[in-house]
Amino acid sequence: MPERAEKKHTRSSKRGSLQRAASLIHPPPSLHTEIRELILSARNQVAQAVNAGLTRLYWQVGDRVRREILKEKRAEYGEEIVVSLSRQLEQEFGRGFSEKNLRRMVQFTEAIPDEQIVVTLLRQLSWSHFIALLPIKDPLQRDFYAEMCRIERWSVRMLRRQIGSMLYERTALSKKPEKLIKQELQTLRDEDRLSPDLVFRDPYFLDFLGLKDTYSEKDLEAGILREMESFLLELGAGFAFVARQKR
Repeated sequence: MPERAEKKHTRSSKRGSLQRAASLIHPPPSLHTEIRELILSARNQVAQAVNAGLTRLYWQVGDRVRREILKEKRAEYGEEIVVSLSRQLEQEFGRGFSEKNLRRMVQFTEAIPDEQIVVTLLRQLSWSHFIALLPIKDPLQRDFYAEMCRIERWSVRMLRRQIGSMLYERTALSKKPEKLIKQELQTLRDEDRLSPDLVFRDPYFLDFLGLKDTYSEKDLEAGILREMESFLLELGAGFAFVARQKR
């Protein structure tokens, strides 16, 4: 057998042996699980980075268009510039820059003019989240849903559901003066901590617990436990209160 043919035959034999060995040796389940988690985690991080980058780009595009429109101070000019620009951008970059989306980008910057707030929200909110927030006219109400969405990690579907159920109107927070609402939302941004006023879904709930407008967290906890005890007693045997506080 010629030397070249012999080497080729040897390599082929080795590959065959390795393939047969691979078919017999199975990697430990933990190895596959760990590597699979690494891949999925990396994929998720890439998707989040792409989404954040695109959403920030949309804000910057909307901001630039809005400033151009404001500079001219003519409504008809703004209408014309959006239509004309969207045609150019859509032809070059696709449907993401259609006239409808370009208008949304302008609305986006009008709703949230501070880019740093957008950057903070981008950690949890996607472009679809922001689209769901745009129809809300009241700035405080919109800020409430944006921050709650960030803290609670709501999906777009859950966000729309909460808006549709008028969650904001049913919280104790919505009954406060505007200045106090702004302070509460700013505290939420700074500390990532929900206050009782943000948690309660029914403004009549405080009356149910026998609490006044001013109350401490200790009073709140005592009121909840008191009503829970009464409720469990009504249920009868088979129910138990496990712990006062469980972490």
